[in-house]
Amino acid sequence: MGVRINVDSRQDYSYLFQNLSSGGMGNLNFLSDYASIKNGSYGRLMKAYYGTGQASNTSSDGTGRSSYNILEKLEQEKRNPKVSKDVQEANSSLTSGLSTLKNSIATLQNDSTYTGTDNGQSAADKVVSAVKSFVEDYNKVVTAAKGSTLTNQTAYVTNMMSATSANADKLAEIGIKVNARGTLDLNEAKLKAADISKVQELFSSEDVMSYGSRLASRVHFAGTSSTSGTDKTTGTNTETDKKPSVSGAAGVKADGKALASAELYEKVTDKDGNAGYDIGKIFATAKSFVSNYNSMLKTAESSTNSGVIANLSYIRQKTAQNADALKQFGINVDAKGRMTINEDTFKKADMAQVQKFFKDYGSSVAGNASLVDYYMKTQANAANGYTAAGGYNLQGSSGYTGVI
Repeated sequence: MGVRINVDSRQDYSYLFQNLSSGGMGNLNFLSDYASIKNGSYGRLMKAYYGTGQASNTSSDGTGRSSYNILEKLEQEKRNPKVSKDVQEANSSLTSGLSTLKNSIATLQNDSTYTGTDNGQSAADKVVSAVKSFVEDYNKVVTAAKGSTLTNQTAYVTNMMSATSANADKLAEIGIKVNARGTLDLNEAKLKAADISKVQELFSSEDVMSYGSRLASRVHFAGTSSTSGTDKTTGTNTETDKKPSVSGAAGVKADGKALASAELYEKVTDKDGNAGYDIGKIFATAKSFVSNYNSMLKTAESSTNSGVIANLSYIRQKTAQNADALKQFGINVDAKGRMTINEDTFKKADMAQVQKFFKDYGSSVAGNASLVDYYMKTQANAANGYTAAGGYNLQGSSGYTGVI
């Protein structure tokens, strides 16, 4: 038998619903939040409203009105949401799926997959098998993410899906189609007819901007984020979200400006009265720039923030375009975009040419590094939320908005 709730109590709840839906309750206006619907908060509130979920209490004033504090309950559930069995399974599937997907991507990035034979399989057979595993594992992750409350991981999944959307044409060439649900469909006949070198190029581990490298990065950091932020089973927050270190980007900004400034190249007079550049000071600044540049890449590559990604891409492009000029000064850029500096070569270089080069390159990179620093400080967590309409906020691309 259902618990009865009097007319006055219904009116009180109706007033509460009107205020919640109109936004009058400020930060309590989260009933449209997709995660809250998944966690059951909305359903329990409805049960309380209709008198089927919570026994009615009578207040001491004898009016018969319910003294059940619905606002307090909602706040508690927002802080510590309870999830259904389906959500628990989705969370578990996403965590395990990311680990499996990481392995299937690694197989496609391994050179041995594209050469020789293994257990009677030709290289072409091995590639087909690896791609089939990749597609299956990718789809499992995307499907699990749709029902998951692990916002740290799903943020990386949406970024992974964005990279897939951007490479849809290249994927189509090897028989992989991106469908409207964000999952992948494989045309095995087309894959078998494709040149396996196209598959290897698409998943190249040598090119940090390749589709495979971008996916590997996102899947790696999604997996490492599973130990913090949101509990795997219940979906409750286990610790406050941490902002990534930004010392590398801030250092690139400072060193880039210094290398572009006239002050660093002011002539000094030695003990014999000869004027010349303070080469030791200039080298120390260049060495610091290289160190901070590499540190920035290591930190910023794990970000899903579109502002970070866009500015980091510009920095990489600018560096790649000037790789030959940098090499003349003893600064080498490897296949992954990292820098090394040779002290002897740098100190033997014409400092006037170093100054001229860094006046453009240094100031340009410093400007973008400043934006990387800004976005990582203030907006690093902006990408991992659901929209009010129940769609997922895919920052930097509208291709899959509303899919997850």
